[in-house]
Amino acid sequence: MADANQKWPENVPGTIFVDQSCIACDACCLTAPDIFAMHEAEGHAFVKKQPTTPEEESLCKEAIEGCPVEAIGTDK
Repeated sequence: MADANQKWPENVPGTIFVDQSCIACDACCLTAPDIFAMHEAEGHAFVKKQPTTPEEESLCKEAIEGCPVEAIGTDK
């Protein structure tokens, strides 16, 4: 389960976040490329845009469920 206390500072403010357990597998970026991005220099994903549509919310849920290390969380 993602830890809100360990959010990467690159995450934009909002309910969805990536924490420091991210292993840079790129699954979230492939699932929701408009929402997630990879910090290439530091080797981790982060939330570049919070979801604003039902479709984006659905893609975020899919990314959360598909994260192999449960590094994506929500403050909801």
